Amino acid sequence: MNYNKLADMLFPNVTNTPEFYEAKFVERKLPNNAEVTRMAPSPTGFIHLGNLYSALADERIAHKNGGVFYLRIEDTDEKRKVDGAVELIIDTLRYFDIEFDEGAGFDENEQTNAYGPYFQRQRVDIYHAYAKNLVAKGLAYPCFCTEEELDSVRKEQEEQKELTGYYGKYAVCRNLTIEEIEANLLAGKSYVLRLRSQGSPEKEITFVDAIKGEIKLPENIHDIVLLKRDGIPTYHFAHAIDDHLMRTTVVVRGGEWLASAPIHYELFHLLGFKMPKYAHTAHLMKIDEETGGKRKLSKRKDPELSLDYYKKDGYHPYCMKVYLMTLLNSNFEEWHEKFADKDINEFPFSIDKMNQSGALFDKDKLHNICKNELSKLSENEVYDFLYQWASDYEPENKDIWFADKEKMLRILRLYMGVGMKRRRKDLVYAKQIFELFSYFFDGSKTDEKDSFKLDMDEVHAILTKYLESYNHADDNSAWFNKLKEIADSLGYASDMKAYKASPENFKGNVSDVAEVIRIAVTGRANTPDLWTIVHIMGEAQMRERIETVL
Repeated sequence: MNYNKLADMLFPNVTNTPEFYEAKFVERKLPNNAEVTRMAPSPTGFIHLGNLYSALADERIAHKNGGVFYLRIEDTDEKRKVDGAVELIIDTLRYFDIEFDEGAGFDENEQTNAYGPYFQRQRVDIYHAYAKNLVAKGLAYPCFCTEEELDSVRKEQEEQKELTGYYGKYAVCRNLTIEEIEANLLAGKSYVLRLRSQGSPEKEITFVDAIKGEIKLPENIHDIVLLKRDGIPTYHFAHAIDDHLMRTTVVVRGGEWLASAPIHYELFHLLGFKMPKYAHTAHLMKIDEETGGKRKLSKRKDPELSLDYYKKDGYHPYCMKVYLMTLLNSNFEEWHEKFADKDINEFPFSIDKMNQSGALFDKDKLHNICKNELSKLSENEVYDFLYQWASDYEPENKDIWFADKEKMLRILRLYMGVGMKRRRKDLVYAKQIFELFSYFFDGSKTDEKDSFKLDMDEVHAILTKYLESYNHADDNSAWFNKLKEIADSLGYASDMKAYKASPENFKGNVSDVAEVIRIAVTGRANTPDLWTIVHIMGEAQMRERIETVL
């Protein structure tokens, strides 16, 4: 067959050659040992923990030795595209302090778009140039089979218990003559472009996975689709060309793609490309509460798979990165404990140390890391983090909470110990932190208040005497002595030893008196030091709340 004639017949308007694009997208000038990695999601509008897990690995591999980490959008499936998905990807990863060096979302200038465009639908001319070249070499051909015909073949293969797919005797369009092809084209029949696979069912490929080591798999024998009926490439074809022309050196991807490695191995070799290093990551697993066994994190079952889950509750991005690093590199945890004051970006990240089997997602461990890392932040770092989270997720409360910066800092010192030697280590995320002290702010959305344990006549008597004796200038000791006097006057024990010796002689003790005041002022039965709370809150607000109860 005259394959050059066939190539011109199928691609009459394609004039650029692969050599044109090889010259346009030259090898990158990078330092020794620098790697080029990419994140290449579909614009579906859902970005999950697995994406962050892989993106962090990509970013660390690229930036370890001055390489490049770029964003490419694989939008060949128009049905799955969601408006705003690209911005969501960039904003979400930026929230977790992962930045791209170039790619989709950047201004189209020379520096950040040199290897673009970064949307696959904008690269169709490039794919067609390589497709035409494969046809001219006899390595690709048009297939006119209808969906009904392909379904019929699939059913026959299943009945015969044979491998399903388009190959061998089932590849009926593989050996069409040029006259038959021309007749089909003149008749207006639509077609896909298929690879003329050179694989043999008796042979294997051997390649070294950067995580799993040497792997042997059967050669690809399927005549896979390269271009769909509308001329848009399939993932397999597009990603091979893009990774080559964008000069990708390492591809970090989920273990589910390992089964496609023979297809990609053949494509790279037939296209004349050097393969990047593939690193197939372990699945993120969790313990199933029903069975006790391990299973993959699921979009349907596990809300914690979505990154929105962590953003909405206000998990600090640095805490999330520290946790994911413990999953990505087996020696990170030891390094982080040894060099607790060092930025984790200084850790010598290595693909060799990545998890080969399923990485177990442990929410308790994540929370322990959050508690520890939050306790290391300065008061300004905590303040800025909480301010940003409130701006995004509690805009109605933000202006109330942050109207007085010094007041907020005093609250954080009381509740978190920021700026002090002893730090509180039981706080996990922003939403939880605000729930602790939202009572400081009138007009803020708060939880239901705790109930008084004493009857309301006793509550009124205690609160009335408290307001009569209160002096805002009293120090903590003088303030508490007045609480004791109130206790004695109303039949409560001011002396705990006396109370324990003869509890039947008293209505209660001074702690019951303090609890009434605490609930009236804060709505909570348990808080830090009440005198400090009152002096952060201010006398006017305190009196107003007690008057409301009265």
